Formats: sequence, C-alpha cells, structure tokens
Amino acid sequence: MAHARLFTRREIESLIAAGDIIVITQNTVLRLNAWKDKHPGGSLVLQHMIGRDATHEINISHSPEIVRSMRHYRIGRVDGVWGNLIPPIQGGVYHLHPEEEHTHKPTSSPHDSAYESDGSSDCVEIFEPEWENIKEVSKNMRHRTNAGVQQINTECDAQVLMSPEDYTTAEMQQALEKDLAKYPSLDVATQGDIAAKFQLLHQRVRDEGFYECRYVEYYKEMTRYATLFALFAFCLSRSWYFVSACFLGLFWHQIMFSAHDAGHRGITHNFTKDTLIGIFIADFCCGLSIGWWKSSHNVHHLVPNLPEHDPDIQNVPLFATSPSFFNSVKSSYYGTYFPWDAAAGVAVKYQKYTYYPVMALARFNLYVLSWLHLAKPHARAKGTTWWTWYVELTGISFYTFWYFYVILYRSIDTWQSRAIFLLTSHLVTMPLHVQITLSHWGTSTSDLGPAESFAQRQLRTTMDVECPKWLDFIHGGLQFQAVHHLFPRVPRHNLRRLQELVKEFCAETKIEYLIHGFAEGNCVVLNKLQDVANQAKMLAACQTHMAAVGHYDLE
Repeated sequence: MAHARLFTRREIESLIAAGDIIVITQNTVLRLNAWKDKHPGGSLVLQHMIGRDATHEINISHSPEIVRSMRHYRIGRVDGVWGNLIPPIQGGVYHLHPEEEHTHKPTSSPHDSAYESDGSSDCVEIFEPEWENIKEVSKNMRHRTNAGVQQINTECDAQVLMSPEDYTTAEMQQALEKDLAKYPSLDVATQGDIAAKFQLLHQRVRDEGFYECRYVEYYKEMTRYATLFALFAFCLSRSWYFVSACFLGLFWHQIMFSAHDAGHRGITHNFTKDTLIGIFIADFCCGLSIGWWKSSHNVHHLVPNLPEHDPDIQNVPLFATSPSFFNSVKSSYYGTYFPWDAAAGVAVKYQKYTYYPVMALARFNLYVLSWLHLAKPHARAKGTTWWTWYVELTGISFYTFWYFYVILYRSIDTWQSRAIFLLTSHLVTMPLHVQITLSHWGTSTSDLGPAESFAQRQLRTTMDVECPKWLDFIHGGLQFQAVHHLFPRVPRHNLRRLQELVKEFCAETKIEYLIHGFAEGNCVVLNKLQDVANQAKMLAACQTHMAAVGHYDLE
C-alpha cells in the first residue's frame, strides 16, 4: 500500500455517486461492489457504511483473518483523519463532478486496478466537523420551529401552535440538544480521542482472551436445555398439558440465547459451524429464521435506535418510541412507509398499557416475519452461503410439522387443550421479548450525525440491566447489551467480566454508562412510551384547535 493511490475527498464522493460501495478502514479505501449481494451479514450493512470510516465496525464484527482478507478489495488510501460522509441510504446525495463524468468507469471487480497509483501527488482533503456548524444547524431548526408559531392555545397547555412537521421538529430538537449537552463534544479532537481509546480497549479485549469461548458454560446450558425438553415430553405423555407447555416455553426461552451467540459467530467463530448451530436452534427447535434475525439484527447493531433505519424500533402503529414517527417514517430496511394514521394515533395513547400484552404474543409475529423473510428473493444468498436458505426452509418446515401436527394435533385430544397448550407455551417466552426491548426502547433516538464515534453512539443508545450473578441464566447474558453492542462477537459468558473494562472506558471518556435494575429498567421504558403518548396527545390537540380556528396554512 506504500505506493497506492491517494484519494481526495472529492474523488471518493464521485465514486459513491457512480454507484460504488466505498468504505474506509484504517485509512485504506475499500470498494466492496462484489459483496453487494454476497455479504453474509446482508447488503444493507454495507450500504450504511458507505463513505464512512468503518474501522471499528469492521474489527468488532469480523475475525482478524477476515479483516486481513479485505486487502484484496483495497483500491487506494486517504491521508489524515477521515470525516465521515452521510451514506446515500441515510440521505447523503453525491454527484459526479463535470470533469469526471466521462472518465469514471465503475466496476464491481474487487481486484480492478483502475484506481491504483498513477504517480500523482494528490493529497486528501480533510473534513473536520466544526462545533460552530452544529450550533448553526441547531439555531436554524429553532428558527424554523418559531416561524410556525401562530398563537397560544390554553387547551394545549400553553404550547405554541405550529404545523405537525414543526411540532415534531421541536420535540426532536429538544431531545437532540439534551444529548449534545449530556455527551462529549462532537468536535474532531474529542471524538478522535474516544475512538483511539476504544481501539486500545479492543486490543485489550483480544489480548486478555475475551473472545475465547468457554465451552464448559455451554455444556452446563445444554444440560439445562435437555432437562427442560425432557420435562416437557414427560408431562405431555402424562397429559399434563399446561405444565408441559410451560416447560416447552422455558426451553424456547433458554435455548434462543445460544442461537443469539451463534448468529454473532460467538461460539466457534467459524461461519459455517455457527450458522448450522444457529439454524438447528432457531429454525428446527424454535421455528424462527436465523437468517431473518441476522438480516435485521446486523442493521440494528450498526444504526441502533435511528427511527428511519433500525428495524427493531419500527413498530408503528403498535408502538412509537420517538416523535420522529409522527412524520410517517420511511424505513430503509423494509423499503415502505410507517404511516402516522388514525390507527397509530389511537394505539399510541394506550401503548404503555399494551406493552406487556403485545410482548406476550410477540412470538407469533416472529413466525410471520420469518416466513416473509424466506419468501423474499434476497433471502437466497449468493456465493458461498447459498445453502443456508435451503437448510432454513427445511428446518422451519420440520418445526411446523413436529409442533403443530405431532404435538398439538396428534398428542393432544381436545381443541380446548390444544388452545391452552398453544397459548401457554408461547406466553411463557414473554420475558425474552421484554428483555430484548428493555435495552433500547428507553434510550435516545436522536441522530447526532456522522461525527459521532462508534463507541459513543452504541453507549448512548443502549442500556444494561443490573442483576446478581446467580440470575445471569435467566437474562441469558443479554442484560449486558451495552457491552455486547461494543463487542458483539464476545461470547456472552464473558460479558460480565468485560463489563468492568467498559465501565472504566466510560469513566475515562466521560460517556455515561446506562444501567438499571430490571424493575427500574421496565419503568424507564414505560415512562418513555408514556412520554411519546403525551407528545402525540399534544400534537392532536393543537391540530384540532388549528382546524377549528382556520389555521391550515402554516408555511
């Protein structure tokens, strides 16, 4: 790489404008066009990293061997500190510059040398996000909001009247300013220092063996899984349907923790082996597509809590965790709008009360999402992972046969008993769904922009759950979500020890480490749901008043 071409910022923008998937890592420029439809983590993962320095995202998600293999996709380098661009999928717009429109020839070949060194002395232009620019954007947003003020309405609790768009902007701006005041500055020096300290932390994680899987812990868990399954089968043979269903639900609840590890390649660290483990647990044993889970979960890890991009918080009309949803968000994951309509307006009023009932039935929704994923053309992976779709389809079909036919229909006599067994076995898994939502639904949904470092973004949008060590098996290690988001490939049995290092990192960088007890964490989520419901209520009240007094045009 000593003589590789040095790219300017404008040239990188032109490559992106021409459709190339350009990612920066350790000051090298990667063109990943060849992986657009073959990347095991899904193509959207690549889309969200275009134009960004993805050094940390790549290192924490891939083994050192895979990282080294990426040298085959290098086309050059940049110099100095790279200021992240906004990926096109997140709204970034780029154009070919006039002098390059007839010379640029994009190619999907990772080994193409069209952009290798040409002997020029180009140097990269360093983009430095300035704090003054951030404050100016904030000032402009407040000015736009104030421009919508028409009059004071006592029925709206002395709130200014404004258009729905301006009201949403005001609420989002308030949350944004709160985060800007609470977390370290977004200037280059501060975020660069955080990134450097995180790199040192990651090296320490490697050196101290946190990536090493303690298989004895899985032997213990396999004993627990086998015991629960045996109790389910025994009670079913005695026609103790309710008790049998409880044990089956507990079996699903516990074994899915290992599927989570396999999905992150945290067990054997081998893609094929961990994929097969994941398919056996998720598809064959639980009827859920591990491919669907990885498709959405990988995106969630890269853009946690961004309303437009994180599928884990896109639950309108049932739930809204951000006022952003009031403007009818278009999901980059699903490719469709989540309209803020009458149904959403009604559901949001009661979301604090429907939270637990919906979580109790959430497993049925996972069946639907799994089948919908497998039915989509892009689910059939290309390249070396082509076989996963066929194995998954076999696994889910097997599950459908053994659970719905062999267990429900053939092993249980009456329709009433079947209904009790079906509902009970699924309701018992409810704590798992609460656990999953607990770590994010009560945290920030603000977008602080491309200047924010990887570590700060993950810690700002993720909450840990505090519990005694002897209760770890109930939470399955997922209570260490903040630690897990920083190091997703670290086996969950090592996360409690790693938590101490992360706390030290947070203290050193002045980033708040969010952690609550389980009960307190539930209160945080419920309060967040109520806050958004109150915002929606205020919006509706102001809209009603404006319609009554004839204020339709607020432009």
